[in-house]
Amino acid sequence: MGKYLLLWEIDPTRIPVDPQQRATAWKPLIEMVKQDMKEGKVKDWGTFIGELNGYSVAEGTEVEIASMLLRFAPFVHFKTHPVSSLSQVEEVIKAQTK
Repeated sequence: MGKYLLLWEIDPTRIPVDPQQRATAWKPLIEMVKQDMKEGKVKDWGTFIGELNGYSVAEGTEVEIASMLLRFAPFVHFKTHPVSSLSQVEEVIKAQTK
């Protein structure tokens, strides 16, 4: 199971102009994030203040992560970065000295 930094951005062409409609449209997206956090798939989530984007830290297999992100299409676009832990980096460095 891998860990991923997910940089997300809401598609601005899909945002309703009316604030009431916007809130109605965004609520299901937020509920999906809350469910993913409850299930332990998403470890951290946040927005960049004043922007239509943010980040998530998620754990899972490639298939699990891809399936999770596809649920947000076409409203949210993702850049996905697999990350290594400190201990994994130490292993890589140690392997270089053999």
